[in-house]
Amino acid sequence: MSKATNKAIFLDRDGVLNRERDNYTWQLEDFAVNEGVVEALTEFQRRGYMLIVITNQGGIAKGIYTAAQTEYLHLHLDRFLRNNGIELTEIYYCPHHPATGKCLCRKPGSQMLEKALARFRLDAAQCYFIGDTPRDAEAGEKAGVQPILIQPNSSMVDILPLVK
Repeated sequence: MSKATNKAIFLDRDGVLNRERDNYTWQLEDFAVNEGVVEALTEFQRRGYMLIVITNQGGIAKGIYTAAQTEYLHLHLDRFLRNNGIELTEIYYCPHHPATGKCLCRKPGSQMLEKALARFRLDAAQCYFIGDTPRDAEAGEKAGVQPILIQPNSSMVDILPLVK
């Protein structure tokens, strides 16, 4: 089998791509794309990175919202980005919550990243995980992906120099 050569930027959703509200976000009226997202993702894409979202959505397990509502919101995000010339490669989400049981996919676990690394033949050493919490960084480190932590709701444009 040949060596993996693809590279990706893994992106947390709430706080990185869209506004972190300190509450679950599943309704369109609560969803707002953060400043700098279009500019940063356009540049990452220009540099040859796949763009993959990795997000915990524990509100599903808690019965606050459904997987269908999550997927509808993700469809909206995908269309917004496509309308701006940006193509997401995939969106992975964990529907579980520790209050309702254990799983392997919830961050800081690395299963979602590992699935993407294998599926898209990614070279982990050439990948980054942009997140806004320590659990994002931990998930990236477990998968061999370089984490970049940003402040919630800040512009990703500021970190462009950190991504080669």
